[in-house]
Amino acid sequence: MNLTIDDYQLHGELKRRFEEHEHPIQMGFLLLGHYKSKDEEVYPGINWFCGSGLAAGGLHQELAQRLVRVDIHIAPSLYRSFMANSAGEVPEQFDHLFRELHQPYFYRYGVVTSEMQLALRQLLRCPFQGATKRMYLESKILELLALMTEQEQSRTIALPLQMDEVDRIHEARKILLQRINHPPSLIELARLVGLNDNSLKRGFRRVFGTTVFGYLHDHRLEQAQQLLASGEMKVSEVAAAIGFESRSYFSIAFRKKFGMNPKEYQLHCQRSSRGLRWTRRVGQKIDRE
Repeated sequence: MNLTIDDYQLHGELKRRFEEHEHPIQMGFLLLGHYKSKDEEVYPGINWFCGSGLAAGGLHQELAQRLVRVDIHIAPSLYRSFMANSAGEVPEQFDHLFRELHQPYFYRYGVVTSEMQLALRQLLRCPFQGATKRMYLESKILELLALMTEQEQSRTIALPLQMDEVDRIHEARKILLQRINHPPSLIELARLVGLNDNSLKRGFRRVFGTTVFGYLHDHRLEQAQQLLASGEMKVSEVAAAIGFESRSYFSIAFRKKFGMNPKEYQLHCQRSSRGLRWTRRVGQKIDRE
């Protein structure tokens, strides 16, 4: 198992092109910043779960910003050993996670749940050193893996969505984010992507783990988190910029999601930025016999 914690400040746009390569089991969590990978916009509060197989490569773009991300790679044989029953067989609903090297690997984006947020905070604030730290980090990785596996299982136990329907739901998400301050109604959004409103509601929850407007609400708060961290706007200006008419409602919603009110968070970021003098990347490898 390999754990990487990225925490760095970019002072200009970064573009990286990845070549075709063999892909392990991977799960990741974006905590701060945003980027574009293979035409997918990734924002804070999003996770990704990838199976083994062939990764075709592509372009990865990041803007000038601070970015915090947790990435975990796991050998397919190790994950298979966790998943297998007494006969050594992996449940059929997880077959898509174990593909041959010549087959394109499976990946999907999901929403970071409150349980995942807690495990991530504990992982990032590990209170131990030495061998105890290694065991603690491994336990948090396994906890996150269990939560991601459960999230994946909840997606697959229902009737599978058609690929065309999944594409339309992803298109609905893009439209929603493009019109974040003046979002379309559910019926209008469904019409724009060629679905009925019931199909959109059901499919959106299947793909992203939440309702259409629950996703929009979370995205607004995550955008507010970035604006507050920049320190360039007042709290009232941030609330207005992301579409909250009431500052008090914004403060209540922000505290419920992030555990502190907007002003406290802004002051916390200002204190942290004073201590940040250069880009840093922290990697921690955990070997398992």
